[in-house]
Amino acid sequence: MKPYKLAAKEDKKHNTIISISTDTGKVMIGQGYHVLIAGPCAVESADDFLQLALFLKEEGAHILRGGLFKPRTSPYSFRGLGMEGLDIMLEARRITGLPIISEIMDYRDIELMYDAIDILQVGSRNMQNYSLLDELGKLKKPVLLKRGFSATIEEWLLAAEYILDGGNNEVILCERGIRTFETYTRNTVDIGGVALVKHLSHLPVLVDPSHGTGRWELVTPVAKAAIAAGADGVMVEVHQEPDKALSDGRQSLNKDNFKLLSRSLRELALLENRIV
Repeated sequence: MKPYKLAAKEDKKHNTIISISTDTGKVMIGQGYHVLIAGPCAVESADDFLQLALFLKEEGAHILRGGLFKPRTSPYSFRGLGMEGLDIMLEARRITGLPIISEIMDYRDIELMYDAIDILQVGSRNMQNYSLLDELGKLKKPVLLKRGFSATIEEWLLAAEYILDGGNNEVILCERGIRTFETYTRNTVDIGGVALVKHLSHLPVLVDPSHGTGRWELVTPVAKAAIAAGADGVMVEVHQEPDKALSDGRQSLNKDNFKLLSRSLRELALLENRIV
């Protein structure tokens, strides 16, 4: 048997589909569906985030993303608004009806975020934070698990196994690029790995082409490749003025480019017989 017994497809009759209830209906993540998660790398201000949230809903986003606690390489970089940003995200959910996703960095923040956030994200740097994974396994809450930037596919699936073994079956995998010798892109998106994980596991698989490439001009083509490879959706970063973003502006789409992305992915998803 594979070492990731619960994440493996062998004993599962059906692929996992995660349903998230909202005030306006349900968002489905998994086989047969197409989901688009969008928003800025970090919540920066109330006015900007709320205006952007309304725009993203109008242009086809299913889930709003926004960083509250940002793990940055430099401690002097903008590290998020913390709980102040959470109030802004909750207001965005209220006015749009869309569910929200944000990164959790420490198991001590679970009590603060559990009732507020619809999907808890585990970032690349925390993929093997086993204390955090153990605690998330005790919850009844969807968890999006990003692949570590130096993790093999087996290590990624075994990290998911920690959450599943705790009793939480609502795990979403997210490929966000791995570190290679290439320097023209921020990371190398493992498109072949996406297709392989869809073959190995019953869990939903998303792709983050923003962190994966680090270049906004590559986000749309890589997102298309992800859908063609079998990904159940994508997560992208969007900012009104990427040049002025406090974090990751280089990889963020502006509004016009997000419109093009959303429409292109919708057309491709329909060709793949996905429900959009």
